Order: sequence, then C-alpha cells, then structure tokens
Amino acid sequence: MINSKRLYYRLKPYIPWGVRIRLRRMLADRQRRLHAHTWPINEAAGEIPARWPGWPDGKKFAFVLTHDVEGFEGLEKCRQLMQLERELGFRSSFNFIPEGEYRVSPELRAELAQNGFEVGVHDLRHDGKLYWRREEFSENARSINHYVKAWGASGFRSGFMLHDRESLRELDIQYDASTFDTDPFEPQPDGVRTIFPFWVSRPNGSGYVELPYTLPQDSTMFLVLRETTSDIWKKKLDWIVKRGGMALINVHPDYVGFDRARIKPAEFSVALYEDFLRHVKENYEGQYWQALPREVAKWYRETNSDTTRWAASETFSGRLHSSVPSPEENSLKGKSAAVVLYSYYASDPRPRREAEALGRAGMDVDVICLRENVDEPWHEIINGINVFHVPLKRRRGGKFNYVFLYLSFLVSSFFLLTAWSFKKRYRLVHVHNMPDFLVFSGLIPKLLGAKIILDLHDPMPELMVTIFGLQEKSFGVRLLKFLEKISIGFVDQVITVNLACKKIFSARSCPPEKILVLMNVPDETIFKFRDERDYEKRNPAKPFVIMYHGSIVERNGLDLAVEALKLCREKIPNAELRIYGATTTFLDSVMDYVRKNNLSDVVHHLGAKTLDEITVAIQDCDVGIIPNRLNAFTEINTPTRIFEYLSLGKPVIAPRAPGITDYFGAEDLIFFELGNVADLAKKIEFACTQPDAVSEITQRGQAIYQTQRWSRAKESFLNRVGELLGLSRETRSQPPVPPLKPVGLFEEISADKK
Repeated sequence: MINSKRLYYRLKPYIPWGVRIRLRRMLADRQRRLHAHTWPINEAAGEIPARWPGWPDGKKFAFVLTHDVEGFEGLEKCRQLMQLERELGFRSSFNFIPEGEYRVSPELRAELAQNGFEVGVHDLRHDGKLYWRREEFSENARSINHYVKAWGASGFRSGFMLHDRESLRELDIQYDASTFDTDPFEPQPDGVRTIFPFWVSRPNGSGYVELPYTLPQDSTMFLVLRETTSDIWKKKLDWIVKRGGMALINVHPDYVGFDRARIKPAEFSVALYEDFLRHVKENYEGQYWQALPREVAKWYRETNSDTTRWAASETFSGRLHSSVPSPEENSLKGKSAAVVLYSYYASDPRPRREAEALGRAGMDVDVICLRENVDEPWHEIINGINVFHVPLKRRRGGKFNYVFLYLSFLVSSFFLLTAWSFKKRYRLVHVHNMPDFLVFSGLIPKLLGAKIILDLHDPMPELMVTIFGLQEKSFGVRLLKFLEKISIGFVDQVITVNLACKKIFSARSCPPEKILVLMNVPDETIFKFRDERDYEKRNPAKPFVIMYHGSIVERNGLDLAVEALKLCREKIPNAELRIYGATTTFLDSVMDYVRKNNLSDVVHHLGAKTLDEITVAIQDCDVGIIPNRLNAFTEINTPTRIFEYLSLGKPVIAPRAPGITDYFGAEDLIFFELGNVADLAKKIEFACTQPDAVSEITQRGQAIYQTQRWSRAKESFLNRVGELLGLSRETRSQPPVPPLKPVGLFEEISADKK
C-alpha cells in the first residue's frame, strides 16, 4: 500500500469522527459525480456468466444479508438487529473482529447460531494494516484461521474492504466477502464488475468462493452521502432482480439507530433498513432465495463442481494466469459459415480473429471482402479460411461515393451468397458493418435456415455525423437510423464493441438481450504480455518519448497532442512525440503547425508500420497517448490502442469518455478531459514527473486488460454461436473470473467506518 494510506491509518485514531466524516463527504460528492455512470449500477456487472445454472428452486435472485460489527456499540445492538430480521422472516451473517476493541462472547455466537444466523470473521484487528507487509500476513493468517476454526465460521471479510487475493489464499475459508461489484467510495475502489459469486483457486487446486456485496454500504448511503430514503437500495435491487444476480448487503449495527426519537450523528434510523426489508418481502415474496453467505458458497461449490478446472488465479499485481479451457475442439465441425466484410480481411484484426475462431472450432468458413490491390487473387486461403476478394477498392470521398461502393458490394455479396448457399447450405452468416444493410446479402441463406449475426463495429449515424458534419435531425442521419433498425430486426444476433455502443443500440434499435459485447483487443500472438514491472526505471537524461499510432484523422486529435507538447515543453524540455501512421492530408496540416512553431526537433513522423514494428516502438516509448477530439464518435469509442499499450506494460493517457470509463476506473489510466489541450499537457507532465504513481496506474490498467483479452472473449463468442445453432451447452466454457486490481493510487479517506 502507498505511504499516504499508511499515514492515514496511523493518524486515524487521533482524528475526531466529525473531521473525518466532513472530509469523506467532501471527497464523496466529487466521486459521486465522477462515477455517476457506474455507481450505484455498473451495467458491465450484470452480464450472466456462461453455464450459469440459475438459483436453487428456480428463484429469480439470491438475497443475502451481512453485518460487520466494528465496536462496542455495534456489539450491543446485535440482538436487536437479529430480532428485527427474525420478525420479518430473514436471516443474516454477523462478522466479528477477533482482536479489536471488543470481545464477542461465546454466548452471543451461540445465540446467533441457535436462531439460524451465521457468524463470520471480520479482519483481525480492523486497523487497516492487515496487508501492509507480506511477511507479516502469514502470522496474521494463522491467527485468523484459529478464530475461523474456534468460531465454526465459514467466511471472512477484510476491514475497510481491502483485499489482496494472493494473501487471502492462506486463509482456511469457504468464502471471502471483501469485494464489491462497484463502489468508488472505498479506499481500494476496484470493483469485480459482477453481481454473481465466482471461484478463486489456490495453487494446490483448492479454492474458495468470492461473494461481492452488490448493494451500497449503509455508511456510504446514509452517513456520507446523507440519503434520507432507501431508494438507492430499491433501485439497485430492481436492476439485480432483472439480471438474476445476487443482492448482498452489508449493514453495520454500529450505525443503526434504534432510538427513533434520538438519532445520533453517527447513526441512521433503523426505519430505513426496516423499510427496505419490507420492500423486498412485499414486492418479491417467493422470488428470492434468502440465504446465508455460507449457504451460497456451499451451493456454488457443489453446483459448479468443475470450477477448479477453469478458475482463474491472480497475483497481487492483478495479472491473471488463466486456466480457462477452450471450447471442445471441432465442436462446430462439418458446418459452414460465411463472413461478409466491407474491408480488407488480411489486415482487419476483429473479423479475422472471429473467422479464425470459427475455423478452429471446426467450421468451413468463406469470407467475402474487398480487394486491396490489383495483384490480390480472387481466392486465397489464409490460416485455413477461404477468402474471396471482390474487385472493389475502398476509397475515401464524399457521401455519394460511400453509397455507390456500399451498394456495389451489397449486390456482389448477395449474388455470391445466393449461388453458394444452394451448394453449401450455410448455417451461419456473419456480417460486419459498415454498412449495416449488408445483412440483407444473407437473405437467401436465411430463408434456407442460416442464422445471421450483425457485428456492429461502429454506430453509423454517430460516425457519419462526425465525418461529414451532418445534423442530428437531417434526412441522412434519420435514414441511417432507420437502416440500422431494420438491419438489426432482420438478424438473429447482434455483436458490438463496447457497453457504450450497446446502450445506443438498445436505446433505439435492439433489445439488450440480443446484443453481445466483444471488445476490440490486440492480437495476443503479436502483442505478447509484458509486465510493467519488468522495465528498468527511465533514465532522466534520455528523451521522454510520447507515442501516437493509428489512423491520422482529425477526430483522433493528433493536433491536440502537438499543441499539448508545446505547452509543456518548458517543464519537460526533453519530451518528444513520435507519430506512427500513414500520411494523410490532415497529417500535412499538423506537420505544417509543427514547422511554424519550431517543434520539428521534437515531433517526428515515422510513417506506417507493421504490427510487429509497432510492438517494438511501444516498448521504446515512455507513454502512449490517445488525444481524441470531443465529438459524438470519440465519446463512445474504446480505442484498441489503449490495450496495445497496456499489453506491453506502458502507461496510457486517454480521454475521460463513456466508451473508456465503462471499463477503466478513475485510477486505471491517466485520464484527461476529452478535447482539453491544457489538461492533456498537465497529464503529460504528470506522466513524466511521477514515475511511481504512473507505475501503479499502469499495473491497474494491465489488470483490466487481462480481463478483456481475446483468448477470454473468444469463449463468449463461440458459446453464442453454439446457442444460435442449437448446440449442446456442454461445448461452452465458463467465463473468466473478474479480476481484483491492486490498491488505488489517489486513495481517499473513504473507508472510515466510524
């Protein structure tokens, strides 16, 4: 943990509660605004795991109550809280601190057990120091394991929701409950982004179940944010119910005020908790499994008896070592698929990855695509995929040029698929946009029984607004939205690139359950993972290298990067910007600005490079930059370049935009305000002058990258294809366990429970 956090926990006992809570409220107000799109609900957490068996007895969701008892006052309120829950027909788990300021009596533990409640272990001393030194944790673990055995406990929860999975493996527990789906107010604010339990393996093949809390903590709700109703709990619960997840809540007896006429400053009225429990009982009676945490863990272990064969394990840095199995070899053998792509197959990574995944699963795959140059043959085989090049070349131009080329390719694809369908009887036609209406090239195969997938790389209305400056209500934009809607209606499955796009499509054209998100991620055989910590520290005497690569077009904001470099040259005189990408008219204008502002010695255009050459360039840079301009497209885009930098252990300066923040927390990348040159310059300076902080940020970013790798996303893709084709669920594999990221960098005083 970083020194500022340690300093806080050392000083905490001497800081009056009133001072601490005022600081928390000030910080929390900012955090709430910053994370409004992911708290209290993070849509990414609602995805149902593959092979999810459903809750026992067909219940819609699990409802789990837990309590952390932090001090004498909380200890004295345990029986009152137990009685309230018993009267309403609920049971819960009470977690006690073994060596804190109080001692829990055997009589209270026995009374809880006799009434059907559970007892768990809450930290060891609850002083924020449990994970400070790795060598000391083993001694602490022996003490914790002693209390687990003596109390007959099954589970554990760390103080302040701190978590270090590498250390936790030393505990003899059936479950851990130290994580959450989303909670930016915690000192270690990395959510696991799931509302379902999941498995964590130990090196010896055993493991435990992770039970994240999914409803906001009471202290956050009522003491910090000063909510006066339980509406946030109710809203989040309704969302969890619709997705069939686990509603797990943590209420501290210390903060519950049972004297309704005189609520103390550090309390909230018990009426708020009672109101929520009555809401659950009255609105969802018979729909929930009201289980103790140990019961959920036992059920999960028994129901998912093969979890130890596929579960992921992580080191403290967040790096994942996956043991997720691939789908059964040749599970699609003997079936034919067609891919329609208005692009160059050989150099378009997303369609190529997906086509080759189908091919490796046993399908006979034909690809219809553009011809990049006149020397390309009509037909060639690339990694076992039949690739057919239509004699059309993509050319940039005006709107009518786009329309002509799109229609020409549609007609060509339609006739080719029609002719081949009677011979091959395609089971699947996978169409990549743009344009959306290419799906109608698969009309005849669909009539003959094929399933159609539309892979929406980009929302066309937003992209065309950005490229051509069209007005939102213009005829062209309305036409594109209409074509999007009928195209989506025609197909059996929609795939898109991120949650931001899914929200757009589900809001105007498509039910959300019809959409699968598969992100654009680097090719792991080229961008081979390298841990950030493997690099030597930068020599300050050498140039500070900022790298930009990719398409050099106005919306990607290369000119903003140059302007930002100019602003920070005085403070970083040895900074230089290296640009990789094909020459364009926009690049010419940027380089003209470079010459006029005497930046030619620090801004270098090094031309277009192969992916292998890009990996070398990334490893030679100090920071990657995504300097996007503010427009409708960049707000929803999740640039693949972010993952390319992170895969090779390099920090990334990226815009704070929904397409990125849906996946990365505030401290997982170096964020700047989208389109703001001055802020971009400040973040370049930060990246250069704060190496230790940047190192921690990069490690967290790498943990996120690990969860999005194609080797993992591929399983979801093949599982969905299997569902479409009516294959047995036995051929589908489990998804990866969501990661736990390392301790946050800009840690705030947000875990103060008292």
